[in-house]
Amino acid sequence: MARLTDVIESFIKEIINETGGEAEIQRNALALRFNCVPSQINYVIGTRFTTEHGYFVESRRGGGGHIKIKQIAISKPYNMFMHLILSIGDSISEHAATAHINNFVDYMLITPRDGIIMKAAIGSKALKSSNSGNTDAIRADILKNMLMRLIV
Repeated sequence: MARLTDVIESFIKEIINETGGEAEIQRNALALRFNCVPSQINYVIGTRFTTEHGYFVESRRGGGGHIKIKQIAISKPYNMFMHLILSIGDSISEHAATAHINNFVDYMLITPRDGIIMKAAIGSKALKSSNSGNTDAIRADILKNMLMRLIV
């Protein structure tokens, strides 16, 4: 039997697929539908519909908490790379960076070999001699630079 989180995720993905890559849902209505608390909906969205998974989420407060989920257009690698570059910010963990790179390989935006090289460049072993103490910031700079080179 599927877990409730899996069922909610599948339902939201179905809406996204039916509407051409975007869904606008209401937390409370979805919670009522699945007989759960709204925080369960927040959990699913926060863990399954992240940038790392190829989604952009906008949350609106009031009126039951509307949430707009957009699937990043993977048919246009430039859009996906630019979205990621803008969303990385000043730092990124090794886990999150690796998840992004794995998605690029899965969506055939880069070759598996390129993915291995990118993961090696942002990995903890490559950054271990950094004296700055902020490897996540260096990792973000390296990843953004590699992504910029892919779209130029």
